[in-house]
Amino acid sequence: MSILTQKFNTKHNTAPFSQIKLADYQPAFIENIAAAKAEIDAIINNPEAPTFKNTIEALEFSGNALDRLSSIFFNLNSAETSDEMQKIAQEVSPLLTEFSNDITLNEDLFQRIKTVYEQKESLNLSPEQATLLDKKFKSFSRNGALLSEDKKLKLREIDTELAKLKLTFGENVLAETNNYQLHITNESDLAGLPEGTVEAAKSLAKSKELDGWIFTLDFPSYIPFVTYADNRELRKEIAIAAGKKAFQGNEFDNKEITLKIVKLRFERANLLGYETHSHFVLEERMAQNPDKVKSFLNDLLTKAKPAAEKEFAELTAFAKEIDGIDQLEKWDGAYYSEKLKQKLFNLDDEKLKPYFQLENVLNGAFTIAGKLYGLTFTEVFDIEKYHEEVTTYEVKDEFGELVSIFYADFFPRKGKRNGAWMTSFKSQSIKDGVNERPHISNVCNFTKPTETKPSLLTFNEVTTLFHEFGHGLHGMLANTTYPSLSGTSVYWDFVELPSQVMENWCYEPEALALFAKHYQTGEIIPQEYVEKIKESASFQEGMATLRQLSFGLLDMAFHSNNPTEIKDIKAFEKTAFEGTTLYPDVAENCMSVSFSHIFQGGYSSGYYSYKWAEVLDADAFEYFQQEGIFNKKVATKFKDNILSKGGTELPMELYKRFRGQEPKPDALLKRAGLI
Repeated sequence: MSILTQKFNTKHNTAPFSQIKLADYQPAFIENIAAAKAEIDAIINNPEAPTFKNTIEALEFSGNALDRLSSIFFNLNSAETSDEMQKIAQEVSPLLTEFSNDITLNEDLFQRIKTVYEQKESLNLSPEQATLLDKKFKSFSRNGALLSEDKKLKLREIDTELAKLKLTFGENVLAETNNYQLHITNESDLAGLPEGTVEAAKSLAKSKELDGWIFTLDFPSYIPFVTYADNRELRKEIAIAAGKKAFQGNEFDNKEITLKIVKLRFERANLLGYETHSHFVLEERMAQNPDKVKSFLNDLLTKAKPAAEKEFAELTAFAKEIDGIDQLEKWDGAYYSEKLKQKLFNLDDEKLKPYFQLENVLNGAFTIAGKLYGLTFTEVFDIEKYHEEVTTYEVKDEFGELVSIFYADFFPRKGKRNGAWMTSFKSQSIKDGVNERPHISNVCNFTKPTETKPSLLTFNEVTTLFHEFGHGLHGMLANTTYPSLSGTSVYWDFVELPSQVMENWCYEPEALALFAKHYQTGEIIPQEYVEKIKESASFQEGMATLRQLSFGLLDMAFHSNNPTEIKDIKAFEKTAFEGTTLYPDVAENCMSVSFSHIFQGGYSSGYYSYKWAEVLDADAFEYFQQEGIFNKKVATKFKDNILSKGGTELPMELYKRFRGQEPKPDALLKRAGLI
């Protein structure tokens, strides 16, 4: 019996990372799938008539050990992977897909659920129970339970294939990220780069036993390079390298894989009776259908495009004025934007970074969560972690009761994918009167401390930390009975509200005073900087909005049409971007083949939700601003109606309960300086 097939004998039932061996995973998956199957069989073979308790609830709490194992394994596969781990992922993913299909396509189980569903009006269910029943019924009817046997078989094939392809897609992007390095040996090529970036590149070269400096496609290395390096040719080299990940016709090429994914999703939707993949996905979202999403994106595009074109013309004129450049290219954008920002606001990241030491920013997020929701975060050393760089916290409420365990993992390393995300190692639920508290993790890729400096964040990284922490709070404060409705298990276009609303505190003087302190002198960030941060917040907002909308439109182009005619991904992408393009196209680059959000993550037909949630977050924060950004009454309404409620009711109902009305886009357009 392995550690992964029994209840953990650890503090707060946390994952015993050090005791888990790679060899344990596959047998544990096989054993836990068998145990979950036995639990399902017991529901089907129950001689009693189907009830909410013996069928719907029993199904909800089945497979608990398997869920726990999956969350540990796949979280580590993102944050601490290895070749061996990826190999296991390729082997167990089809098993999990098959098991999931075994449940969804089981006729006898579906009949029991259907019997309960048909009685729902007379069952006197709570709102949460009614939502669970609805979700369970739909998870079967929407995923093939009503299909004929041959179509069920076809669905299984598609799902198994998709699970493998998504994994391979992500592995290829990671391999391409890791396979590139820009090795600089001539010091003059470093001109313009901040001292901390140079120091980090030096220490990376040293770790590889090389002279000089190494820059990679990891964001803490890549972003400063394209933002500050004066050498245009080198900016071009690294930018093209970043843009051609998985588009090089080598073993890590994703062109065919991307097309396969899109076509299989379309075929799957058709099989289930839907016009396209987007029609299938959006049925269970706030937006409801592709037309609504496209009109939402195009409406914002109409408002943002004039501003974006004006900003781009200003940037072009500025680059010509200072460096005689006639045509701005993609590798010029961040560089000249930063220079223009410095000119307009006399503010650059290097001025701000000393005030944003990582530890202080994190403690600032903790303090704000304390002021709003009464939480305290205490670092603990008796809970295991999966890497020495992770820090672990006990989160308690104002009565000293445990709310959550929180893992923070902030630095890039070889086995960790780029970007930032929140996840959970154990979800919250209430069973047999016990409220199982969640174990939540935030994973980011910030600059590591060096020999002379702690980890100092750019302002963009500060907002990233707050964003992920907002998702974290959504997970930590969960308080629902059923795990599948808990925490961030909400409609996808609602999930970004808690994260995006949190970012707003980064711009408020009252909040910044709590954590923006100079790492050497302890001086609080000067008021003029704060004003400039606020002023510059909407700098090039038109261009930033256009960029976000272009990704949303590309996602919809792939998923709300028949993709069988797509032959050339690059040409297709170019057409999809037509209405949003500012820079000349780069022939060697293609974004789609490394667009992990929609081809590996869960954002297919959902990328619009970032903008959708921005409308919600601007409207929600306006309420805080009216009453005071630390107003307990508003914070409690937000906690009770949104953060703790998970997916137990329709999001718009929850939102209206918090806000007293539906959201209006005006607050967003105002904040973005677009009206």
